[in-house]
Amino acid sequence: MIQSLFILNIRGDVIIEKHWRGFINRSICDYFWEEVNKAPSPEEVLPIIITPKFYLVNVQKNALFFLCPVQAEIAPLLVIDFINRVLDIFSEYFSAVNEDSLKDNFVTVYQLLDEMMDNGFPFTTEPNVLKEMIAPPDFVNRLMNTVTGQSNVNDFLPDGTLSSTHWRKAGVKYTTNEIYFDIVEEIDCIIDANGLMVSGEISGTVTCNCRLSGMPDLTLIFNNPRIFDDCSFHPCVRYLRYEHDKVISFVPPDGIFQLMKYRVNQQIQLPVYCKPQFSFSEGGNRISVMVGPKNTGGKQVEAVAVTIPFSKSVASTNLTATVGSIHYDEITKICKWGIGKIPKDKSPILSGTIIFAPGTLHPEAPPTVLVDFKIQMYAASGIRVETLALHNEKYKPFKGVRSITKAGKFQIRAA
Repeated sequence: MIQSLFILNIRGDVIIEKHWRGFINRSICDYFWEEVNKAPSPEEVLPIIITPKFYLVNVQKNALFFLCPVQAEIAPLLVIDFINRVLDIFSEYFSAVNEDSLKDNFVTVYQLLDEMMDNGFPFTTEPNVLKEMIAPPDFVNRLMNTVTGQSNVNDFLPDGTLSSTHWRKAGVKYTTNEIYFDIVEEIDCIIDANGLMVSGEISGTVTCNCRLSGMPDLTLIFNNPRIFDDCSFHPCVRYLRYEHDKVISFVPPDGIFQLMKYRVNQQIQLPVYCKPQFSFSEGGNRISVMVGPKNTGGKQVEAVAVTIPFSKSVASTNLTATVGSIHYDEITKICKWGIGKIPKDKSPILSGTIIFAPGTLHPEAPPTVLVDFKIQMYAASGIRVETLALHNEKYKPFKGVRSITKAGKFQIRAA
């Protein structure tokens, strides 16, 4: 069970403190902040920190730390998943999750945390159910609450709360019945100097926007679901059916929700290539980087950007690019090459020279190049929706599927 939640800003100040089971003094955060100060960067803080009395489970997001001290035996992933669900709900209510938005909506934050946890156990975590219980904050609601003194919490439980499909409210009606799926895949990989992949995987999410009347029962079939690894589903999915038939059968919540997450470790075809070349010698220090499409199915590669973190010993650079713009930060020594869309008739090339500061040694290895990109209507894993069938309702809905592939940690080693 989860006892408390502390939300800290980047300075270590506690801005939100919520206790569901007993009281934990906020001095426990001092142990946590010591570990933050020891870490090379806030992103490298361990997700679970052991203290003499508690396990400190934490998640960092948008310069905020969400910290849950737990004492009894509990699955750490349950705590992390609950924190991420809190983040999702805050994003749904306040758009941006940061220190200012939490302070501006202080009352709503505590109302949501009250409903999401009951005596240390996750309770109501569905956005559409919570929105029926607690109205999202806006100017009109705030004005009415100030004038009348009333709360934005509903006095009645939402329809469907006590049913077996508590994630979907009853009596939903739409003039136009439609459902959309977004398949978003991120490629994390390390590529060596010869263009061979050292390690790589695809992290995918399937997000659904459901605007269907009544109580629809859907069956979703992918063309090759057996390539999925480590799948996780929304509670609406009948997991035993998927385990047996690899068919996703579910009664969807109303509105936008995340249907599933997955990983793919096989059949990874890299959609772009990047060929960096560095030459460090007494005669001159030259650099050349070429980028181009590889396996995109004919789709346009967009939002391409190359980041080169140079050594701190670099004094100056003289770089030019055939496509895009170059920005070099003299303080951080980071070069960012913004390409945008890759032309179909030529591959963009960055080239030039770099000068090291007098008396400094050349780096032992060239820098690791990072590449960002996005490809619309393309799934790197090759996954696609084969069939979507509707049961339990007589209408025929409009269906739409969109695929997006983008770079996660896409790294190229030049040596």
